[in-house]
Amino acid sequence: QVQLVESGGGLVQAGGSLRLSCAASGNIFSINAMGWYRHAPGKQRELVAVITSGGTTTFADAVKGLFTISRDNAKHTGYLQMNSLKPEDTAVYYCNLRITATSGLWSDYWGRGTQVTVSS
Repeated sequence: QVQLVESGGGLVQAGGSLRLSCAASGNIFSINAMGWYRHAPGKQRELVAVITSGGTTTFADAVKGLFTISRDNAKHTGYLQMNSLKPEDTAVYYCNLRITATSGLWSDYWGRGTQVTVSS
């Protein structure tokens, strides 16, 4: 089994920054892609950013140049640095990890979500 623990959400004023973390533990051989999604009230869940095992990153247009995504493979942890936050960034943020177990089988895992609220 694999567990994901997210942290770093909270309340911040517009223009501020937050850093989200997603730590994985358990039966992990390797972590392939790491991604962050967000779900705002009244909207569909959307991809925010993803980083592959090779370090290639992809961002939603709305956050390009403002957010960065990184990973620490030794710690099985991914990060989302969010700068210049706007009220429209308010959402529950979820991490998603594609993990290969020691058996060689891979699965997608989701964190429970962390609330990010940006006040104007």
